[in-house]
Amino acid sequence: MKLHFYNTISHKKEIFKPLKKGVVGLYTCGPTVYHYQHIGNYRTYIFEDILRRMLVENGFRVKHIMNITDVGHLTSDEDSGEDKIERAAKKEGKTAWDIARFYENIFWEDLKVLHVLLPHKAVRATEHIDLQINLIKKLEKKGYTYKTSDGIYFDTSKLKEYGKLAKKNTAGIKAGARIEMGEKRLATDFALWKFSSPTETRQMEWNSPWGRGFPGWHIECSAMSMKYLGETFDIHTGGVDHIQVHHQNEIAQSEAATGKPLARFWLHGEHLHLDNEKMSKSTGNIVTPEIIRQKGFDPLDFRYLMFTAHYRSKMNFTWESLQSVANARRELEEFVRELLAEKKKSKSYIRLPYVSVEKKFFAMIADDLNTPKAIGILWNFIRSYRKARTKNPTAAYALLLSFDHILGLGIKHIKQTTIPSSIQQLVEKREVARQKKHWLEADSIREELQKKGWEVKDTSGEPVVIKK
Repeated sequence: MKLHFYNTISHKKEIFKPLKKGVVGLYTCGPTVYHYQHIGNYRTYIFEDILRRMLVENGFRVKHIMNITDVGHLTSDEDSGEDKIERAAKKEGKTAWDIARFYENIFWEDLKVLHVLLPHKAVRATEHIDLQINLIKKLEKKGYTYKTSDGIYFDTSKLKEYGKLAKKNTAGIKAGARIEMGEKRLATDFALWKFSSPTETRQMEWNSPWGRGFPGWHIECSAMSMKYLGETFDIHTGGVDHIQVHHQNEIAQSEAATGKPLARFWLHGEHLHLDNEKMSKSTGNIVTPEIIRQKGFDPLDFRYLMFTAHYRSKMNFTWESLQSVANARRELEEFVRELLAEKKKSKSYIRLPYVSVEKKFFAMIADDLNTPKAIGILWNFIRSYRKARTKNPTAAYALLLSFDHILGLGIKHIKQTTIPSSIQQLVEKREVARQKKHWLEADSIREELQKKGWEVKDTSGEPVVIKK
């Protein structure tokens, strides 16, 4: 099946073909580990998870690299302000290293409960300082850098195609134009290496050929992605907020150093707003997976919610929308249990009847990860299956397992409910009443079962009993 992805750098949907047959190099921008990641961040990681799952489903061997920003991300994208991790360390009375590891560990646990596949290799900025210094030296040798009193900067005027990712028009941007310039020559120039200030004490700093300090935020991704995936690789992803600055600058410094494209495909996930407002760690306007659990929801309810909008569409999170999909996910689990009960009694082992449904589902995912339409195909199947006179529970269950290779909702872990003997006796008694057309007695037993927390679904065969 041909895969089509919207490529940010070409601003159009393209057929995906890897550089090397059967192998895909995938780099996903990871977290800055100074605080809890919010569900807006996790929307991006879920879309990237769907991407990776679909690549694997299509027969590719994926090499997935994710960075961990544990130094160098300042509070302002204009290369000013405090280092976010150093600031968090002061606030919490811990070391910068402890802060980084604490929030990194929580991030991995959150990915697990959201059923997001972990990267094959996670690379920390602090463990690749020499690599970043060497890349800056290469840029310096080629004439792309200049020195100021606070660091080494990349000269964007030297790169003709700077800004091509977002089609940024840099002509006419002068010093002082709404951006804190300092000694930068152009507003678009960015720090490769920052010098430690003589008036502050940093915990994370290193020696370099230019002076003691720390790397800029952007240089880490270029250095580490090229080390583990090569100077040009297949796919680079992240949130739309990275397009204007971070990814723009990654492309500039990487291509200036190598003369080659950094990534062939750039995919970006849109914002998730909270009650129509932007989520922000600085203002505290965030929801985390832990808050979702505290509200009585399963983190997988949030994962399911992300499927209901295309990853390139803005989305608004509300607790009402989460409750709606939680109900839908419970119904999906109930349907799976119905299939398990029917399958146990069925003699049919043929899977073929639902191949066309499977093809439609994967065609939607292959079309730029269109999860809303894929979810629609899933529910159309469930409705039609329940109405069908002839049913094949074995094939239906296999179909749902196939869908779950992409959805990652843990369908294979759903188990048929064990029915206590007292409940089973009531079910059998009700079935006898139904066969004799004693409807009042059958309804009375149904109500008794409901009071005990059980629901009976009548089928063309034996009744299916579900724990409510």
